[in-house]
Amino acid sequence: MTNIKLSVSAKIPDSKAGIVYVLGVSGRPENLTLLPHRVDTKSLEELDLNALGASSKFESLVRVPGQNGAVFALIGAGHEELDEDSLRELGAAAARKLDGFKEIFFDLPSEDDRDAVCTLEGALLGGYKYGSKDKGKKSKLASITVLSDHSVSKSTVERSRILASSVNQVRELVNTPPNVLYPQSFAKIVADETKDMDVSVTILDEKALRAGNFGGILAVGQGSARPPRMVKIEYSPKKALKHLALVGKGITFDTGGISIKPAASMVGMKYDMTGAATVYQAILAIAALKLPVRVTSYLCLAENMPSGSATRPNDVIKIRNGKTVEVLNTDAEGRLVLADGLSAASELNPDLIIDVATLTGAARVALGERYSAVMGTADAVSAVEAAAFDSGELVWHMPLPAEMRARLDTDVADIANAKIGSTAGGMLLAGVFLKEFVGSSKSGARTQPWAHLDIAGTANNEGAPYGYTPKGATGVVLRTLVSVAEGMSR
Repeated sequence: MTNIKLSVSAKIPDSKAGIVYVLGVSGRPENLTLLPHRVDTKSLEELDLNALGASSKFESLVRVPGQNGAVFALIGAGHEELDEDSLRELGAAAARKLDGFKEIFFDLPSEDDRDAVCTLEGALLGGYKYGSKDKGKKSKLASITVLSDHSVSKSTVERSRILASSVNQVRELVNTPPNVLYPQSFAKIVADETKDMDVSVTILDEKALRAGNFGGILAVGQGSARPPRMVKIEYSPKKALKHLALVGKGITFDTGGISIKPAASMVGMKYDMTGAATVYQAILAIAALKLPVRVTSYLCLAENMPSGSATRPNDVIKIRNGKTVEVLNTDAEGRLVLADGLSAASELNPDLIIDVATLTGAARVALGERYSAVMGTADAVSAVEAAAFDSGELVWHMPLPAEMRARLDTDVADIANAKIGSTAGGMLLAGVFLKEFVGSSKSGARTQPWAHLDIAGTANNEGAPYGYTPKGATGVVLRTLVSVAEGMSR
């Protein structure tokens, strides 16, 4: 979808073959009406929309012949007033179902330029497809135009393209089979793709990780024949006033290690590197947008495998910040690699640290598959919530109960990585663990501004596509991270 011509225009195009006009439908079955629009729909005035199969059910779509070979796509707009996110969803649903056309013209209500841009952004996000069934199928779609009387700048349109492209690249990485994407190959992808970009990349192999005291990443990756990697990406514009650090969990496949998962639970564990893919593409999007904020991304990459060299329950490891951890559950590995990443990020004393991880099954149990959990310091959580709202992404603030820290006490180390025998508050306990590896503020009085995003329930959609969410990897929270950076650059 990156080469498609994008525009917002007030000019009504001439009807011709190969183009489709997307019009909204509302009302009850016995009284369906078209939402306010600009194109000529005289040919529809005498027709019974209900008899044609049209519906106001959100995202339902029926095609009706128009003039000179053009087509009207009548899309259900529901019964509520359209807001920015519903326009994104309608744009996505239409693009997903209409990629056989050369040109799509969206003629939906828009109160302002933001509405127009959201429709365009949704169309770009909704057009993504992945999988063998879609490989080799070339889309005919060449242009997407949103009809609106509100002027939208070229830079704003380009922002939508950059964001959608980055989200789709996250999806592409996460959907890649684990025999193709593993720590070394992921690191090579980063090195190859960033050669001509305004970022610098440092790749730490297992020797450098050992020299740098990254005990968490080493412990998780030591059971695999494919050694771990830490990838550090830096974007440092000259006029930056603020510094954002991003840390991503990058378990390219998670068997659970010695604490091995059941067979059914292992399927889908290629998605366990979504956090790393997200912070990777987020920094590239921020650099492409030339935002005046310094960003450092840490990709904590390892493959969690059982073998004679794998970490055992009761092993004690030392994290980058010097704290020791007794590993009681090797399937609670994500927090170990993040502990190293958070420690390294804290050393830079950034203005804000955000980590992203498919961390706990408990997140899905608590919040389902459409809300990502956010926890951390109050200022950081507020920044993420505001950015998510602006992006139309769903996050929910979860607590970090101080009393839960005692559950991670151990006689042989500073902290244990899990509480065996108890599943109560598993998502919260993981957050409490991570907090131990976030540094103190410059004054030493409090924890550095830090937010933890648990996307275990939202990173992958096992069901049918909906809105701008495809089947498979979703690319969730990338747009939120970019919005955070935009807020810091103002």
